[in-house]
Amino acid sequence: MRHRISKYKLNRTSSHRKAMLENMAHALFKHEQINTTLIKAKNLRPYAEKIITLAKKGGLESKRKTLSILKDKKVIDKIFTKIAKRYESRNGGYIRIIKNGFRYGDLAPQAIIELVDRDLKAKGLDSGPIQQKKTEQEPVADEKSVNKIEQKNDPKLNQKLSENSLKENQEIARKIEKKRGDK
Repeated sequence: MRHRISKYKLNRTSSHRKAMLENMAHALFKHEQINTTLIKAKNLRPYAEKIITLAKKGGLESKRKTLSILKDKKVIDKIFTKIAKRYESRNGGYIRIIKNGFRYGDLAPQAIIELVDRDLKAKGLDSGPIQQKKTEQEPVADEKSVNKIEQKNDPKLNQKLSENSLKENQEIARKIEKKRGDK
């Protein structure tokens, strides 16, 4: 009998289920929206909402408890700085589940689970200041790429290169013919 059992087993061992929920919560807070099966989304919602409630409480104890669950300092900083402030006035219901049809292979019901007032730019990005610095920098041209551009624009150089490559190809063809003749 299933008296007083509130969670789904998901056909996994308890350690596998715990690891799966931690990984899904990590991805949810990192991208603020993920696509998964409906049952996993229903199982993830209370798990993730408790983490947000911990972040709203603030303090060192809450931060350590969250670190023991998610194990990624960048995501935890995002939760405690951005997400907790976003839901300061809200008393619950931080996460929305939207049904999204059925999976092609096994017809499992799919769902999108997302934070209610999510940042639309967060999906697909890595959280944290390191990634933002990389995207803000302009690409640096090295000497090889500059030389290649100059070669394309110089017709005399292109003619010399094509003559050299033709000679090299003819030499390679002669060597191959000699090897075939020797056999």
